[in-house]
Amino acid sequence: MKSYTKPKKKKKYGRTVFEMICQSNPKEIGCIENFLQQVSKKLDLDDGTMYRLLVSCTEAVNNAMIHGNKSDPNKKVAIRCIADRQFLTIRVKDEGKGFDPESLQDPREEKNLLKENGRGVFLIRSLMDSITVKQLKSGSVVEMKVKLHKQI
Repeated sequence: MKSYTKPKKKKKYGRTVFEMICQSNPKEIGCIENFLQQVSKKLDLDDGTMYRLLVSCTEAVNNAMIHGNKSDPNKKVAIRCIADRQFLTIRVKDEGKGFDPESLQDPREEKNLLKENGRGVFLIRSLMDSITVKQLKSGSVVEMKVKLHKQI
């Protein structure tokens, strides 16, 4: 199944919603940038906000594919961007068993410096204004928020 790469824009309750679904395949990661560029263009986001979104969303989707969905190409990752007057909220949902973000080790500790993974959530926390992780019956959702500097 091919990923849906064009944002589906909906106006609902004073919000603008963009959605994308991709397979848990590393080759799909490139679609995230195209999707976010289209969202950025529609919302007229500044370069700094776009950079923060690109790094954070790429990390969240990569984690959803690899850790959440265990790289199972039959499982999907859903990305939903909801823009209101103040914030852009990005939800990345997988079909996995979830994780406890508090159990993640600090990648800045000396024993973790040379590890190949473990920096994604740290980066997201550093770049976004807020991040929450919710466990669902059929997967988990990482919800990230970034404050919008322009009124939409």
